Amino acid sequence: MEDKIFSDGILHRSFPSGEGDGGRGLFIGIDLGGTRIKGVAIDSNGNVLHQTYTLTNDGEGEVWKVAIKKTVNDLKEKLKVDKVAVGISAPGLPNYNNTAIGFMPGRLEGLENFIWTDYLQCPAYVINDGVAALVAEAKTGAAKNSSNAIMVTLGTGVGGALLINGKAFQGSYNKAGHIGHTVVDSDADCDVTGMPGSLEECIGNCSIEKRTNGIFTSTHELLKAYRNGDEFAQNVWLTSVRKLAIGIASASNLISPDTIIIGGGIAEAGDDLFGPLNQWFDQYEWQPGGIRPQIVKAMHGDLAGAIGAACFAMSKEQKIIIE
Repeated sequence: MEDKIFSDGILHRSFPSGEGDGGRGLFIGIDLGGTRIKGVAIDSNGNVLHQTYTLTNDGEGEVWKVAIKKTVNDLKEKLKVDKVAVGISAPGLPNYNNTAIGFMPGRLEGLENFIWTDYLQCPAYVINDGVAALVAEAKTGAAKNSSNAIMVTLGTGVGGALLINGKAFQGSYNKAGHIGHTVVDSDADCDVTGMPGSLEECIGNCSIEKRTNGIFTSTHELLKAYRNGDEFAQNVWLTSVRKLAIGIASASNLISPDTIIIGGGIAEAGDDLFGPLNQWFDQYEWQPGGIRPQIVKAMHGDLAGAIGAACFAMSKEQKIIIE
């Protein structure tokens, strides 16, 4: 494995085993996050051949579109291929035929109804970021042996997805699984969809300044103070985790999963997250006979969305039904 940081500020990580494929059965996955754009190339067996990161720069016009095109072209050049299919993992609801995000309120101006196939000049398939992460975990990760699972991604916002009877379930209008918009505090402010006191408002990085009265600008800063014994930080963090436990316990009562997967950047908090989360989950979830789902960290980390998007593109190109 070889890591390089180029002058453009992009981290490139390559895996020698992927070289020399000659362009046969290569698929690119792009995960458009609020902070970073992650890109991977995989072969037809799901092996990651190369990965890359760059900044999203949301709020600076539509420069992120250019960054995505550059990421795709960089991966094609690195692997010496001309023909690829691209999967794009993004927040919001994809349209009926997965050619664009149809609905994305409040963020990433210009994303709605933007047709990626036209822009990238290659086959491009769009999938919700939470569903993409679940596809990756169900194929080769923490949900590989699960029949029914809930995926929760904790990052800028809070995403989610459902695995039911071994298949990712999107429901009518591709809206199913949006656990981030589950209400856990009906008296709190509304989120971007109009839901009051949702999980996204309670633990997403997008609300950290509001939740801390401007004292902290990121969850990373909050956790640093929490670990140093700051009483205010401890109260904010543990309140957020408690509300997360209530939210996933409610979701568990709906679909009765065997596994609950926690991913996204905030999942990197480790025991500071999973310790209190498990305690409160046991307190709130109905567990007849003492049976409860396992709560596990996503195996693919911050690349889950990109890997899942690449797998989704592969399924579309190969006409494999994976959801």
